[in-house]
Amino acid sequence: MQSEGIEWRVSEGLVPYPQALAEMEERAAAVREGTAPELIWLLEHPPLFTAGTSADPAEMFNPMGFPVFEAGRGGRYTYHGPGQRVVYLVLDLEMRGRDIRKFVHSLEEWMIASLADLGIAARREPGRIGIWTGEGSSEAKIGAIGVRVRRWVTMHGLSINVAPDLSHFGGIVPCGIAEYGVTSLAALGQEPAMSRIDFALERNFPFFLRFLTPASQVA
Repeated sequence: MQSEGIEWRVSEGLVPYPQALAEMEERAAAVREGTAPELIWLLEHPPLFTAGTSADPAEMFNPMGFPVFEAGRGGRYTYHGPGQRVVYLVLDLEMRGRDIRKFVHSLEEWMIASLADLGIAARREPGRIGIWTGEGSSEAKIGAIGVRVRRWVTMHGLSINVAPDLSHFGGIVPCGIAEYGVTSLAALGQEPAMSRIDFALERNFPFFLRFLTPASQVA
C-alpha cells in the first residue's frame, strides 16, 4: 500500500530481528539519498530482547535464554515476540519539521487513537515511557516506543501488545520501569486478532501525519 508516497508493508510470519534491522538501515540510507520512499513496516518477531543505548545490565534476567540484540535506538531493554504488533517507521523528518520530540508525541497520539478504536482507553503518564491503561492495581503498560534518528531519518518505532505471552516480559525490567506490569488487548478482554489493530493503525495514520506535519505545511 502507498499512503501519501509512503510504503505501507505488512509482513507475515516472524521476521528475524537482524534481518529487520538491516532492512531498516538500508531503507533509511536510501530515503536520505532520495532513492526510496518512506516506509511504515508492520511485523512480528520471534521472542527476543533488544537493548537501547541506556540499557542497564542489572535490568536483564532472561531466565528463558532469549537472544539479546543491540538495537541502537534510545531507551532501555524491550521485549518483542509473537502476538505483539511492531511498527517500524522510516520517515524523513527533514521535510516534517526536524522536531524529534514532536515525532515521539505523534507516535503516542497515533497509538492512543488506534487503541481507542478498539475500546481501550490508553494514555501517557508523566515521567514514564510508553502508553498506559487501567487504574490503581490494574494500571499497566500496553505500548512501547523506541526511536533512532540519523541524518533526520527515523528508524525503529513502536510496539503494541495484542496477545503476546506476558510472562516473557519477566525476563527484563521493561523500559526500566519496575513498579508496574504490562498488559495486552487479549488480557483486557478484547479480540486479539492482529488484523484489528492493523486496521486501526491504518485508519488513524492520516491523523498521525497531520499531527506530525508542521502547521506551516498544512493546506
